[in-house]
Amino acid sequence: MVRLRWTGSHCYPGSSTVIRVHSVELTLDDDVDRTVRGVWERLRAAGLKSLATHEHPTNRPHLTLATGAALTPQAVAAVAGLPLPAVLDDVIFFGHAVAWRVAAGTELEAMRAAVAEAMGNDQPWVPHVSLALRVKDPTVYEPVLRGLAPARGMFVAARSYDSETRTVSPCCPRPAPEP
Repeated sequence: MVRLRWTGSHCYPGSSTVIRVHSVELTLDDDVDRTVRGVWERLRAAGLKSLATHEHPTNRPHLTLATGAALTPQAVAAVAGLPLPAVLDDVIFFGHAVAWRVAAGTELEAMRAAVAEAMGNDQPWVPHVSLALRVKDPTVYEPVLRGLAPARGMFVAARSYDSETRTVSPCCPRPAPEP
């Protein structure tokens, strides 16, 4: 388990002013999605904060590639290379978040760089899938998550989240299963 210092935010520190943000996010194949949701449930069952209790219809396991003031056609084009391997390898703690770190291979790093450039985002990136947010004491999560095995699968689709309307729209839809 790794501790990181979180420096990114959708709010200005010390202010309640929230800016409109569009994100480009990758979603996981069904097996890894179920695995992440299982960890969310495990945390909830242990009496800990978890994204299992976040009931907004857009809530699902995902990897955010970048955020920006607007979704650009270049950002949408940059995610056309899906599917890509997804490896969730270690639990990390940063700021008030508990997450499953994503081991980013060269293709994922290149996709992220292209999306970030297209969205004018030069922020550092910690590839992860969130497990719990607004956590006061991350140390209570360590015993519950210790020994969590890596999850392997694919990032299969991309979507964009609009923080003002709280809606998602597909950037690169999931391919139809082969017959």
